[in-house]
Amino acid sequence: MENTRQQKIAKQIQKDVAELLQKEAADVVRGSLVTVTAVRISPDLAYAKIYVSVFPFERSEEVMQSLERHVRFLRGLVGQRIRNQLKSVPELQFFLDDSLEYIEHIEKAMKQ
Repeated sequence: MENTRQQKIAKQIQKDVAELLQKEAADVVRGSLVTVTAVRISPDLAYAKIYVSVFPFERSEEVMQSLERHVRFLRGLVGQRIRNQLKSVPELQFFLDDSLEYIEHIEKAMKQ
């Protein structure tokens, strides 16, 4: 269970990463629509697990590899935005949230 501070920091990081992927770091995702669906912060605020959804689904592997290659760059940009709120910037870890793909698969199966 996350405490209030963890929830506030998670929401701020979610907002900042989503904005960065749309504007300043748009070349990292190269034309794919990437949505930050959730952020989970460790109790010591050292790690942030960022769950992203990628559209089109076929490019998810490529986008996830790109995010992993640019994680230090993205962490630096996040650090510039939250530098007044935290002593240290959490390590960012990206995970694929494939729930939308799963829902689409279920809908197709039900139509058949």
